[in-house]
Order: sequence, then C-alpha cells, then structure tokens
Amino acid sequence: MAAVTLSACGERGASEGAPAPGDTAVAKVDGKTVWASDVKREAVAQGLIGEGEPLDVSSDLFRRVLDEVVDQKLLAAEAVKRKLDKDPAAQKRLAAARERILGDMLVENVVSDAVNDNAIRALYQEQLKLAKQSEEIRARQIVVATEAEAQAVQKLLATGASFEALAMERSTDTATRFNGGDLGYFTADVMPEAYTNNLKTAKVGDIVGPFAIDGGWAILKVEDKRLEQPITFEAARPQIVRFLTYDQVRDLLEKLRSRAKVENLIGQPQDVPGRPKEPADAPPPAKAATAVISAPAKAATP
Repeated sequence: MAAVTLSACGERGASEGAPAPGDTAVAKVDGKTVWASDVKREAVAQGLIGEGEPLDVSSDLFRRVLDEVVDQKLLAAEAVKRKLDKDPAAQKRLAAARERILGDMLVENVVSDAVNDNAIRALYQEQLKLAKQSEEIRARQIVVATEAEAQAVQKLLATGASFEALAMERSTDTATRFNGGDLGYFTADVMPEAYTNNLKTAKVGDIVGPFAIDGGWAILKVEDKRLEQPITFEAARPQIVRFLTYDQVRDLLEKLRSRAKVENLIGQPQDVPGRPKEPADAPPPAKAATAVISAPAKAATP
C-alpha cells in the first residue's frame, strides 16, 4: 500500500472539504482522501457495527476496515483505468447500486424526520394506556414424589416449620430447591393448569395444596401479589423505533406505488403439487407494538 499515506492531522483533511462536520481524514489513495465516515459506513455494511455505533479510529477493527476500503479504492481505480466501467454489464450493476444507495438515503431521510424522541414517547404513552396489566404472583413451592410425603410436609408446616427450610431439605425440584422454593413473580397463565386452578382464590400468606402435578405433588406458599409492571421507556424504545421505522417505510412505499404505474410481466406462479409454500405472514406490527409495553414476568419453573 505504498500509494497510501495516513494524513498527519484532521485539519489537513478538513481543508479539503470534509463530507460532514467533525469528519476526519484517515488516509489518502493517490491523493484522494479517505474519511473516517467512509470506514464506518463500510463497517456498518459488513455488519461489524450497528448503525450509529461509534468506531474508534485507533482500534484494530477500524484499521482492518480501513485497509479494506483502501483496497476497494485501488481495485476500483484500476477497473476504471482498464475501462471496465464502460462495459454494459458494469453500467447496469452501477445503476442498480446507485438506485439502492439513493433508496437507502431516502428511507434514512424520511425515518430521521419522523422517528424522533417525541414520536417514540407518544407511542409509548399511547400503548401504556392500552396495555392490560395482569396480576403477578410470587410464590414458593415444595415438590415431592408422593401424596404421603406431601401430607407429611403439610403437617410440619402446620406446626410452624419454615417453608424455605423444608423446600431446601425435601423438595425434588432442583431449579427452586436451593433458593427456598422461590418461583419468583409470574402470571397465572404461564403456569401449568394445576397451579393456576389452585392459585385462583389464594391470598398472600396462604399455604396451597398439596395437589398433584406432573411427576409428583406440590405445596405452594403465596408470598406476594401485585399488578404486572409495564416495561420501562428505555427498554421499550428499540422495539418502538423498529415499529415506527417499518410504519414509515410501509407508508412511503404505499404512496409511491399508488402514484406509479407498475406492471408485473411474469404473471402469477402456477400451483404445482409439491412446490414449497410461502411462509405465513408475520403478525401485524401494531400488535407487536402493543405487546412491548407489558414487561415479561420472570419465568417460573414449577
């Protein structure tokens, strides 16, 4: 890479006209400047960093991608020198790349204008009002193999024995045994039917059971009940941004298609027996947007 000389300072690059304020010249290829933004854009295109993520110019990743950008520029310059850019196939590919880039820029422009903090907060508040808050229960459990063992545990609890201590001593459920049988907070709908039925009318402090479950018998202690906590704004933000972005792109494409004359010349595919079917459509994004407001309950392992 003898043709490449790293620029001595940002000011030198800035004098040549930085593409954006604060951009830094990081290399020159035959006198043409390579900017930090060029390297970051290539890193995003390769999926090495996310859109908007920082990329330190002193990092190994930046230097590696910089080398690739330099190589691309050298290869492109050589292709032009050999007049490969005049080839009809190259012209088509260049035109397709131009359309793709312009399309991406239009989407970025529309999204950046519409998907702002006010819009994100407004949708969060709107969905917060619509979100249904279920009741969460916190309970402990003791699981034993037989009804007789369960009855014996129940008698010990009736005499004042510690539920947590008995869970650690006698429960066969390894997922909860060593934390005193604690199931954490959960909503009844995520539990097996036997648990749901026995917790329907239980109050805080109640000992419930014993009752039969898959693989044994269970006794529960209800520790607490509360309304399910909604997801925080910061936790919901990425999902809301994705929904708003999809919504904006969909609306933009619908408007463009309504104004354009689009003719499909290949016709509908024939229904050939054994041909793989198209996957079912994904659920409407509006439902997903509503769902992000309810925080998932802690998974319980009965």
